[in-house]
Amino acid sequence: MVSLGIIAAVLLMSHLTKRQGLNKNVILDLAIWAIVGGFVGARLFHIFFYYPAFYLQYPSEIVKVWHGGLSSLGGFVGAALAVFIFARKRKLTLENFLPYADITSVCLWLGWGIGRIGCFLIHDHPGTLSHFMLAAKYPGGARHDLGLYDSIVGFVLFIIFFLLFKRLTKMRDGLVMAYSWMSYAVARFFLDFLRATDLPGSDVRYAHLTPAQWGMVGLVVALTLWLSYGRMSTKQQIRK
Repeated sequence: MVSLGIIAAVLLMSHLTKRQGLNKNVILDLAIWAIVGGFVGARLFHIFFYYPAFYLQYPSEIVKVWHGGLSSLGGFVGAALAVFIFARKRKLTLENFLPYADITSVCLWLGWGIGRIGCFLIHDHPGTLSHFMLAAKYPGGARHDLGLYDSIVGFVLFIIFFLLFKRLTKMRDGLVMAYSWMSYAVARFFLDFLRATDLPGSDVRYAHLTPAQWGMVGLVVALTLWLSYGRMSTKQQIRK
């Protein structure tokens, strides 16, 4: 499902790039960098922030990716760092890069929705016990399934920002990226309160929050500051 999500996202990225009159080779190269960086970051975050004690005890497990163990937060961070390095290597200014970031972001949510179906099919993100109509049957009772919820969030964000893409890009490059990521961060922050705490292997908490929740807080703060800086710069340009 992750592979299908990546294929769908890259195909749509190629289509939107052509429609926007941008360089198709840039967006495809960017996708490769983001995918590789995302997987590397996802693995490293899983090792160092979720189960460091386990991997210290069994270091040979670090390379056994076929046993599972990827952090979505780490995937975001790894992909972002890879894309930053890519932009520097291509000598892309922020002004030139933002249109590609908007396209990449809206397509990401399509891929995210498809990929998270895989998490739902194997039920590897169990939540708290619940009688909610979307709860999945687990041993010991029905529970929230965070894989399903995250998939739904991905598809909803894709639909919303695909429909708003033209309007937002006319207003300012980077808004699709900023608003969609902030929307996901808020949704993910509250969804993580539904994660199970009573099962073996439950997500580690730092001051009662999961690593992903702390990451989402940092993301919202960073994007809010960036949007505020952009508004101030625009006002200064208008005054001049």
